[in-house]
Amino acid sequence: MSEENSGVKAAPLPTIHLAEGHPMAGLIDAIPTPPGVGDLVEGTIIAINRGRVYIDLPPFGTGLIYGREYLNAADVLRKANPGDMISAKVVDPAGREGYIELSLKEARQAAIWGEAETAILAQTPYSLVVEEANKGGLILSWQGIQGFLPASQLANEHYPRVPEGDKDKILGELMQLVGHPLSVRIITADAKEGKLIFSERTDSESEEKASLIDKYQVGDAIEGEVTGIVDFGVFVKLEQGLEGLVHISELDWGLVEDPHALFTVGDKVRVKVIEIKDGKVSLSIKALKENPWHTAAERYTKGKEVPGVIIKYNKHGALASIEEGVAGLVHVSEFASPQELRETLELGKTYPFTITLFEPKEQRMTLTYSGKRGAK
Repeated sequence: MSEENSGVKAAPLPTIHLAEGHPMAGLIDAIPTPPGVGDLVEGTIIAINRGRVYIDLPPFGTGLIYGREYLNAADVLRKANPGDMISAKVVDPAGREGYIELSLKEARQAAIWGEAETAILAQTPYSLVVEEANKGGLILSWQGIQGFLPASQLANEHYPRVPEGDKDKILGELMQLVGHPLSVRIITADAKEGKLIFSERTDSESEEKASLIDKYQVGDAIEGEVTGIVDFGVFVKLEQGLEGLVHISELDWGLVEDPHALFTVGDKVRVKVIEIKDGKVSLSIKALKENPWHTAAERYTKGKEVPGVIIKYNKHGALASIEEGVAGLVHVSEFASPQELRETLELGKTYPFTITLFEPKEQRMTLTYSGKRGAK
């Protein structure tokens, strides 16, 4: 019976002090320290009997695995036989009937966490299958322990390319990796908190990318290659190991609805670095082109009639392009309803308009449909 169960607290062992050089001092120093709670011990199985396993732990006595600890390790103990060497973890050094109570499962867990710490130092790679995904990253299992792979630790080819950190779109991208194996390494192992963190990136890759980014500054103009096209822009490789994003709003001065209509993978493009932040490079293609609004005052004035092509509807009305990169708003209030506006001004068709507001410095223009009265 353990001290806790019996309610009797054992008196502490007296501390023996011997003068330096005493003939017994060396013998006392040579006596091994008895195992304490949480210590790993190794011994030989003496007997397996009725849900109990007895283990010889000289010179400290006999260890015992029983009850819940026996059931937890039943799958391992079925294959065990007297004479086998076994490692276990001390649960209670003064346990039931004077035996040292042991746990095989906890020993196995301790060994696994120890292996994880070794793997961190060795940067050991593992191929693990993605089990689940959430908005922050991926769930994988190693040695029966679930771990987490943050999205920020994914390799470039698997990093979710979504605009402005949209969490729902990030989840959609990460879900595509579920069921697929990834080559990862352990970067954090905390046995007390049960925390296991993975990374698909290596330290050398992170350092190499940081080193590459350091070569660039905001304002630099570079020739790159289109490596990916998505709804919100295009990815451009600046050099091997480094790419940046040209957001859809930075592709052209004119309205861009579909980046696929302008670019194909492999295209050579000139880009300008407009931001470097948090290890990401933001690029612009239109910044290297002349802004047509800067010279628009030379061609347009308030009250002038101009042809315009309907390029987009929004909640305020319709946008009409009068030249590449210069568009004005035809307000919905000029029509009985949004439906009438859309029936009158069809996408892709050209109509006559009159400029009613023109502020080129603010890049603002409003238009009135000149053919409306005539249509009636």
